[in-house]
Amino acid sequence: MTQQIRLQIAERTPFADGHAFGATGPYERIVGRALLAVDPNAPAQHGVTDLEFAPKNAQGLVEFSTDISILCPIEAQRGNSRLLFGYGNRGNKRELQFFNDAPASNNPKTLAHAGNGYLMRRGYSIVWGAWEGDLLPGNDRMLLGTPIATNGAQSITGLVRTEFIPTHSGVTTYPLSGQISTVSYPTVSRDTSTASLTRRRYPHDAREPIAASDWCFARVEGGTGLDGQGAQTALIASDTHIHLPGGFESGWIYELVYTARDPRVHGLGHTAVRDLVSFLRYRQTDDAGAANPLGPIEKAYAWGRSQTGRCIRDFVYEGYNADAEGRRVFEGVMPHVAGGGLMWMNHRFANVNSPAGQEYEDHYNIADRFPFSYANSTDHITGRSDAILKRPQTDPLVIHTQTGTEYWQRRGSLVHTDTQGNDLAQPDTVRVYLWASSQHFADPNAQTPAAPFLQHYDNIVQTSMLFRGALDALDSWATEGVAPPDSRVPLRNDGTLVDGDTWRAQFPQIPGTATPKGPSDLHLLDFGPQAGDGILTNEPPVVHDAQYTVLVPAVDADGNDVAGVRVPMVATPLGTFTGWNLRPRHAGHGAMFEFSGSYIPFPETTSEREQTHDPRQAILERYRDQDDYLDKVRGAAQALVAERFVLEEDIERIVQRAKDWGRPLHVTRLR
Repeated sequence: MTQQIRLQIAERTPFADGHAFGATGPYERIVGRALLAVDPNAPAQHGVTDLEFAPKNAQGLVEFSTDISILCPIEAQRGNSRLLFGYGNRGNKRELQFFNDAPASNNPKTLAHAGNGYLMRRGYSIVWGAWEGDLLPGNDRMLLGTPIATNGAQSITGLVRTEFIPTHSGVTTYPLSGQISTVSYPTVSRDTSTASLTRRRYPHDAREPIAASDWCFARVEGGTGLDGQGAQTALIASDTHIHLPGGFESGWIYELVYTARDPRVHGLGHTAVRDLVSFLRYRQTDDAGAANPLGPIEKAYAWGRSQTGRCIRDFVYEGYNADAEGRRVFEGVMPHVAGGGLMWMNHRFANVNSPAGQEYEDHYNIADRFPFSYANSTDHITGRSDAILKRPQTDPLVIHTQTGTEYWQRRGSLVHTDTQGNDLAQPDTVRVYLWASSQHFADPNAQTPAAPFLQHYDNIVQTSMLFRGALDALDSWATEGVAPPDSRVPLRNDGTLVDGDTWRAQFPQIPGTATPKGPSDLHLLDFGPQAGDGILTNEPPVVHDAQYTVLVPAVDADGNDVAGVRVPMVATPLGTFTGWNLRPRHAGHGAMFEFSGSYIPFPETTSEREQTHDPRQAILERYRDQDDYLDKVRGAAQALVAERFVLEEDIERIVQRAKDWGRPLHVTRLR
């Protein structure tokens, strides 16, 4: 046998104290681990970087393991025979938060963790399985245990590049991974002259070297001294930390390139998901004879947001939606806020838990690379033709959703254009939707607008009702052949998809409001001659002059996106909502910050508008009073129900949130 799986169930308990969720009834909670083994020479594992260098058991198989967590109906026949696989985002469970409007939790147990109960009332078996092999334990994160590749008794070595961008002063020490929750590759030598540490103000600026004598591979530990000595610190040599005694200055991009050892076989992350879901769908027992904990599963769907959305796209592109027997794994997938990216975990010394490229942060990341679209197209720079979907026998149905942020920061236009920015028709099995004027992370339970150290309030547009509508639409599509609404994205041909200069001419000149330089650009990057084999030898990469065309949604007189699906907060706005927010002075001034959008409140009255010279219509010039506003919100919600983007049950939720002018989420003193 070329694939093996054995389940180790650690806990099996009632979920939500046995609460009955409508016709589905009560749920149970199953927690454990799946022990996996694969033949490194089997076609199903072809292309997994360094798999041949992983340790093998007596049967010649490579072993690894993944955390599993399941919420499923106690009486399987009362469920809907559907599996929803949740790709843990950096090991975190997000499905109940976004589909059920529940509080975020990596250990859902209580009725509160079920939120509004949508997934349970529909009868889904919700399955989480780890796919990231570089996460450290903590906060109940889902962990994947991957083997270390070695060349016999010798360690494998190679270049690793990490960025450090402090947002405040006083930081002197980082793990080499750049993330507290992430495993660091140890340095081969603590001699800093063998490595390179540089800094630069903006991504395109020249790198300024930091002298090898000014930093070290070390960490700082602190504690309380004896005999009244007070607080003490100690500097300890470390193979996995960098220390800059003078401190990392906020607003600068620091970049470390060093020679590391002991790469992990991170490409097995796709294999783990494929084999776990295939087992739950198609087998009654595991290889030790233990029963499959789920009842019959007719359809399996996958959802992931941000990093996990890219992981889904990469999973499909690399052919993992066919299991080792050639059977389809997922009937449908829902990558959310993935932008135009793929994953970058299947190369030597991959840092899986790392953000994808943006204007300022991680700009030269390997995540954004051709092909960007589900449809076949030709890379105008290299002449290569390719598509994410190219295996019609096993490719899934796709509902790809993205926000305004992905167009600005994540090259989202390339999902539905060719590499020169021309509209690109998608396959009949794909729908792409822009959720207009919303941002990358839209907390369904946000109570007040966050005011971080950025130039504007965080974008407050709430969109979770669209997740529920999309999943219902996907299930109808896969089960009954009822296609979802047509794609709704900005188009070059009708002027709703534009370049940065055109957008700047459209955006209202709101007093005191700076705007971005333009969307995050994308150059052709050269990671070395062996990059195709999973070995990156150019770190940092060689940046070619040739660029891919990245475009953004056109906006109306309020500065809100014209095209896309407009939730009621955008269709009946109380402010301007953007997919971008800007860094303040002394912290990368003027560059966009990560995945944050903006909320810029409208003037409330005519006199305020005139006093401030705000070109946008005042709130009381748009709506007669609060009742008029609520009527328009209800009408916008009803229109989305008619178009099959929103469920009927969400109308009252939407109206309730809009009462009292949407306070405290909206910033207004109107009565």
